[in-house]
Amino acid sequence: MSERDVVPQVQGDEQRDVKVDRDRIRVLGGATDTAASFQFDGEDHTLGNALRYTIMKNPDVEFCGYSIPHPSEDKMNLRIQTYDGVSVYTVLEKGLDDLMAMCDVVEEKFKEAREEHAQRMDTS
Repeated sequence: MSERDVVPQVQGDEQRDVKVDRDRIRVLGGATDTAASFQFDGEDHTLGNALRYTIMKNPDVEFCGYSIPHPSEDKMNLRIQTYDGVSVYTVLEKGLDDLMAMCDVVEEKFKEAREEHAQRMDTS
């Protein structure tokens, strides 16, 4: 176990344990550099559909889909296939980063709109 695995990372106002996050994603059997299935523990359609959408916007991706193996299981499977020479692991990381950036923009726009609304309510 490396120091990076146990040191909490700070993102905004929250601290996250990188090792806990890393333990929630596993590569399923049969993976290659250009095709792999990942299992996310504790996730559902909310992350699955958003991540699938974000990853499919990448021109290096041939296919991306997700499934929930069983409604009573708290798991989500994601399948990524890329064109030759493009790593699915790089694509997954980029997809997660892009989705986080998109969420940051939505959060910022929401805060701006809430502040603007509060100011309008104070002046009326």
